[in-house]
Amino acid sequence: MLSTGLPQGAVPKLERPGPLRDRVYEALLELITTRALQPGQHLVESELAGHLGVSRQPVREALQRLNTEGWVDLRPAQGAFVHEPTEQEADQLLTVRTLLEAEAARLAAAAAGSAGISALEELCSEGERAVDADDVDGAVAMNARFHAKVMELAGNAVLAELAAQVDRRVRWYYTPVARQRGHQSWIEHRELIAAISARDEQRATEVMRAHTEHTRRTYHAREKA
Repeated sequence: MLSTGLPQGAVPKLERPGPLRDRVYEALLELITTRALQPGQHLVESELAGHLGVSRQPVREALQRLNTEGWVDLRPAQGAFVHEPTEQEADQLLTVRTLLEAEAARLAAAAAGSAGISALEELCSEGERAVDADDVDGAVAMNARFHAKVMELAGNAVLAELAAQVDRRVRWYYTPVARQRGHQSWIEHRELIAAISARDEQRATEVMRAHTEHTRRTYHAREKA
């Protein structure tokens, strides 16, 4: 185990050729959002480079970009550390998420056809299976896919673009509470599917708003625990 906290072999070597610094950036961002790299964790360039099978230069460039975007903190004479989100940062992000997702649910209820509803039901079933198996990473991934599908069914490209900008941070905040949310989250997803299937725009909006607010409250309760 290296000091970066990543198991040997857990991170695949990046293939060449290609825009290497971009691929290193994507790999590190994925490790951060899934919390394989924990908030506050020291990021050592040489060790990350070894994990990814690259030189230190693209790692350094990726860390600088992640610092600009608020995922990493570069501290003089100390190095790079995964950013530790504040209560206010989490609250602001999850509040914006509620606004975007509630509108997406309303639009999906107005526009979704049988194929879209069937897709939501299948994603929900997969998420429930992940919870039953205590597969947190799988549940987080399926949760993201479910919400992305609702956004797709909404059919509003601008809304989808805005949602995509916050998606990874939503995953970042959701991961530590995924087990606590457990089956209840997927019960709420089922309620949302029922509202969309009934083309009840008001009910879909209400269910999604309550669902995302529940996640926000759970996150804050965890932070205080």
